[in-house]
Amino acid sequence: MNLQIFGRKNCSDSKKAEMFFKERRIPFQLINLAEKPMSKGELQSVLRTVTADELVDTESKVYKEKQLAYLQFDKIDYLIQYPGLMKSPVVRDRNRSTVGYKPEVWKQWIAEEKK
Repeated sequence: MNLQIFGRKNCSDSKKAEMFFKERRIPFQLINLAEKPMSKGELQSVLRTVTADELVDTESKVYKEKQLAYLQFDKIDYLIQYPGLMKSPVVRDRNRSTVGYKPEVWKQWIAEEKK
């Protein structure tokens, strides 16, 4: 597995995702979205398996401050420009990704790797 966890230090789901993989001794790269936003290439890779709608956190401060509920906007451009708009964690392994805390999916990934 070649895991990356894109999350935030103050996000409980990001912390739970980190613990999930640590407990199973599965190595991962942790990227703090507050310090290093996702690149356009990384975002495009994630968007092959999840939708931009899934990535947009409608409860985020950015979403509310920009009043995005009332606007038509390019979600991909906004996700790159405003990393605080992205739900976390985003867990990526090669050509598959999840948004949020999804232990059932990650267990399936682990099982597939063991085959």
